[in-house]
Amino acid sequence: MTHPTGWGLIGASNVAREWIIDAIRAQPGGEVRAVLSNDAGRGAAFAQANGIAHHTTSLQDLLSRRDIDAVYISTGNRLHVEQTIAAARAGKHVMCEKPLALSVEDASEMVRVCNHAGVVLGTNHHLRNAATHMAIHGLIEDGRIGGLIAARVFHANFLSAALQGWRVNDQDGGVILDSTIHDIDTLRFLFDENPVSAFAMTQSGRLARDGIEDGIMAVLRFPGDVLVQIHGGYTTPFSPGGIEIMGERGIIVGRDCMSQRPIGTVSVRDADGEHEIPLKHHNLYHRAFGLFTSAIHGDGRPAATGEDGVASLAIALALRESARTGREIGINVP
Repeated sequence: MTHPTGWGLIGASNVAREWIIDAIRAQPGGEVRAVLSNDAGRGAAFAQANGIAHHTTSLQDLLSRRDIDAVYISTGNRLHVEQTIAAARAGKHVMCEKPLALSVEDASEMVRVCNHAGVVLGTNHHLRNAATHMAIHGLIEDGRIGGLIAARVFHANFLSAALQGWRVNDQDGGVILDSTIHDIDTLRFLFDENPVSAFAMTQSGRLARDGIEDGIMAVLRFPGDVLVQIHGGYTTPFSPGGIEIMGERGIIVGRDCMSQRPIGTVSVRDADGEHEIPLKHHNLYHRAFGLFTSAIHGDGRPAATGEDGVASLAIALALRESARTGREIGINVP
């Protein structure tokens, strides 16, 4: 049965234009009915270019619309808390960009308010929806490589001029809360566990300014003394994204799999050689918004919940603290 779902976009963002509008419209009954921008001209142009009937500069105006059931929030990171809480109190379900907030306390409050209001809160962690990572999760769960020993994530690329902006100029930006937080969520998804401690060193100054990190090397320690190395950055052209999971009986290798696009390969190396795993790729955001849409109509849960967003933020902030202090930081995920 098709459930019509009206959406409001809070933020006339590039990610909304490039990925999210299409993902909403790909759902049976999914319609984008309004967009909010604090710049009236930008909002009007965005609405016209993307076939959206209504645009506004007023959050109250958007949330008061009876034809809107859910909102997608992709505004500045410090605005997520207020906008999510307002949406929940207006009875709107919320898919929010990461990081949910700039503090664990604020992110936890977002979850609490949404639960109290009876609305679904999802975090837009897209990578766990990739066919590659779903296959890797299955291989680990099936014991294909035995007990886990270590892993390596490489998710460094070159940030185009069009995407730099707040990411390299705003203290709320930086590679950890923008990109590495996705790696964190992916590892939590793959291992079904949270890390217990974090250590990190960061770079700054090649693209970013004022101490904002534009590169990171980090180590997370997971239960069972499993060590994971993460390399993230905005400053490394031609670097493929990937992940390697080392186990007692073999290694899982994911190539070109840290992408928004439905690409990449997965293979297993063991005593019998290297074997590529068959994959059926799909649009990551179509899957994420499909699961979210089902959840708001009472069937299942989002791919990444609000609680997942709180956890990824807590771990990301531990990496920031480690880089600042030079110490290994214990992690306590709420």
